[in-house]
Amino acid sequence: MPKGFRFDLLAKSGYVARGAVFLLVAGLALFSGVAGGEPETKSALSTLLAQPFGRVWVGLIGIGLLGFVGWRLAQSLADSDGHGSDTKGVAIRTVLFGSAVVYLGLAGYALGHALFSGGGSQGSGEKGLAQWIMSQPFGAYLAVAVGLGFIIGGVVTAAKGITKKFRRYLRLADASGVVTTVCIYGLVARGVVFAITGLFFAYAGFRVDPQQAGSMADALEWVRQLPFGSILYIAVAIGLAAFGVYNLIEARYRIVRSPSLDDVKASIPTPGH
Repeated sequence: MPKGFRFDLLAKSGYVARGAVFLLVAGLALFSGVAGGEPETKSALSTLLAQPFGRVWVGLIGIGLLGFVGWRLAQSLADSDGHGSDTKGVAIRTVLFGSAVVYLGLAGYALGHALFSGGGSQGSGEKGLAQWIMSQPFGAYLAVAVGLGFIIGGVVTAAKGITKKFRRYLRLADASGVVTTVCIYGLVARGVVFAITGLFFAYAGFRVDPQQAGSMADALEWVRQLPFGSILYIAVAIGLAAFGVYNLIEARYRIVRSPSLDDVKASIPTPGH
């Protein structure tokens, strides 16, 4: 990195942007009956666009998300968090790279709508993604694989909260107080929604029907249909807000190590190792 470059500001601005997005999603989930919007990342940004100075706020979120993409690439390609190049480390870094791709798309959506229009189509695009995957050779199998990836990602995210492994990357003085509880709650709620979305996606591949692919809104609606569903729905929606707060906590306390060219070279597995 160039001397004097504050990579930590790039990373932490990304956490602020992602936190803002999930707080918006949680707000839509809690007030969807009144506002009429679906609790999705893109519909949340579309709702924000309609507010005073909406384009400015969405544009800032888009810029912040680009910072988050840069941080995810540093984590995955340069191994800034030190996951290593063994099987487990490569798996984690592959997931982080996938996250970079997802948020690059969301950043493009935010910046495109902030600069060139006052609104846009809503929805997170899971059905469109499923349709594209299924148009490829062996597409139905790929869709099932992507769904399983969502499920595994959800389980890992929830486990990260339950086991409190997130604390190793945070400079937290209070390791067992309210802040830690909010982080655990947010990670578990995000993991649950992620896993349910994966189930819908895998089912769409199994049925060879992209319309069966579920989104975050579909996952929340499924929760609402369960016994005591209204209570569970509110609990998960508040959990998504907690996940947004967790990102703001990461923006403040995350340990960020700037990558270097040597990190990139060292992180690439060599033949025979």
